[in-house]
Amino acid sequence: MKVAYIVNQYPKVSHSFIRREILALERLGIAVQRIALRGWDEKVVDQADQRELGLTSHVLKRGAWPLIWSFCVMLIKRPCRFLVTFLLANTMAEASDRSVARHWAYFAEACVVAQWVERSCATHLHAHFGTNSTDVAMLASSLSGIPYSFTAHGSQEVDRPMAIGLGEKVKRASFVAAVSSFGRSQLSRWVGPDHWSKIHVVPCGLDELYKDAPPATPIDSSTFVCVGRLSPEKGQLLLLQALRRVLDQGTECQVVLAGDGEMRPEIEACMAKLGLQSHVRITGWLTGEQVRSEILAARTLVVSSFMEGLPVVIMEAMALQRSVIAPYVGGIPELVLDGQTGWLVPAADVEQLANAMKRSLAAPTAQLEQMGVVARQRVMERHDVDKAAEQLARLFESSGKLQSSRML
Repeated sequence: MKVAYIVNQYPKVSHSFIRREILALERLGIAVQRIALRGWDEKVVDQADQRELGLTSHVLKRGAWPLIWSFCVMLIKRPCRFLVTFLLANTMAEASDRSVARHWAYFAEACVVAQWVERSCATHLHAHFGTNSTDVAMLASSLSGIPYSFTAHGSQEVDRPMAIGLGEKVKRASFVAAVSSFGRSQLSRWVGPDHWSKIHVVPCGLDELYKDAPPATPIDSSTFVCVGRLSPEKGQLLLLQALRRVLDQGTECQVVLAGDGEMRPEIEACMAKLGLQSHVRITGWLTGEQVRSEILAARTLVVSSFMEGLPVVIMEAMALQRSVIAPYVGGIPELVLDGQTGWLVPAADVEQLANAMKRSLAAPTAQLEQMGVVARQRVMERHDVDKAAEQLARLFESSGKLQSSRML
């Protein structure tokens, strides 16, 4: 069996979970063709991502001419499929918040992908994220006749379901993977009951770095770590306000923002305005090993996001026996147990977030250690990357059998 993975940008610092999934599938004997629309010039610091960069074909790397060539080849080779798929691209554009021209670009990209997967003898297409990568996978499937599926992760699919044509993508897919039960429920909203059975919960898996980690008992630290892209939906500005409250109430602590992103200038300005320069450290982009070190050096992981699917970093922190402070959003409550593995707080509530931080700081080491033990047990039971890959492999196999039966 050979599966073509289609991602908008790969490899990428924040997409290490896709790499883990691919490698786990390959350990099962499934050949995986890596295809990304962009990302060939992405700065990757992790050696594993550098290796993936060399294995990935990038659709847009050589500019417009390969797209034009593939467009013409598909028109001559399969005029009927070409026309049907072109009409599908236009239909998707009608309800979209993106232009018709953008969807024509997706169609041209799909022509390239269809040729690549046919040449490689791939039997299935799988996309990550229900946005433009799934548009391309769906259109390439229509052009080639090869079935497709996709993994939906959360915020983008929940925020813009109609604009990205989520319902149509689910209907046409052979199956859809959601990373949490919450994600499955949101996908189910946009299709009828006859399609619900094709939506499966396939959790993201832990990196071997965390899966095989020795027990890491909590340290006597007053540092919180927040791992993630510095972007509006991650709520780092909210975390800074909560930190200011904790400090003003006489409790000393620090926050490490492990990551980088487009909001860094705004976050740094907020730090200056609130007088937090000596209490906050922004690391910039980190390797997987560096992220692990930051989590181990912290007392508790803090997630301050306004919306999430189920953040991989929560799984990683729990695997390292660290307590977690996180909001009641998305699939987070499915993993984090309030009072047992950390503290759940109402989303966007600065006061409650500050109170949870103070509870963590006041908790005795024995309590944090017990939380860590429960956290590790829970995440190991639910987020084994090899078990998730086995589930995906069965779904890929079932899709192939279904396709074969339709052709008979």
